[in-house]
Amino acid sequence: MNSAEDPEFCSMIDRLRDEIENAGETLPDAFTELAATTDPEELHRTLTAPGRPLWAREIAACRLGLLGDARAFEALVLLLNHRDPERCVTAAHALTRLGDPRTARAAAALATNELRAGYALLSVRLLAELRAPESLPALVTVLGRRLAPEDPHWRVGLACVEGLGALGDPRARPALEAALPHPRLGAAAGRSLGLLDTTG
Repeated sequence: MNSAEDPEFCSMIDRLRDEIENAGETLPDAFTELAATTDPEELHRTLTAPGRPLWAREIAACRLGLLGDARAFEALVLLLNHRDPERCVTAAHALTRLGDPRTARAAAALATNELRAGYALLSVRLLAELRAPESLPALVTVLGRRLAPEDPHWRVGLACVEGLGALGDPRARPALEAALPHPRLGAAAGRSLGLLDTTG
């Protein structure tokens, strides 16, 4: 698929256009030009030039990622850990398409950083999608930290439970069984255990 036709890329362009216009600013010509270019060198210059707005860096990083250019990796990892969930979604999508072997290790580091637990959701989902060697231990670790009944980040725990079920690795069984009593995670843990029974 051409990156210009990628649904997530198109969604990002619409979101960024709305952000600029909702801030009362006129959409700059550079926005349209950058959104249309597929020149890796121009995109890389945009990504590394000082003082460029966030929207420009996001477009450049996402497009480079979709083009398979490893120079996008660091910027995409930073966006994966952004406070804005929509930017995290775009970054995770581009990282998946990029296919850089460093992605799983970076996602695991972000997911297991307890100081950033509130921003770990997309890193957790990315780990499940990557199915990398780092995925299982990272998801088990994060899930173990989310088992307190009043944990504010229970949605991250839910993503871990669902991800472990999707991985289908029987080594996840103890972690999933520990989640069964949790009022918000128990039902999903039961479903994921059922998946382990069918795959293992």
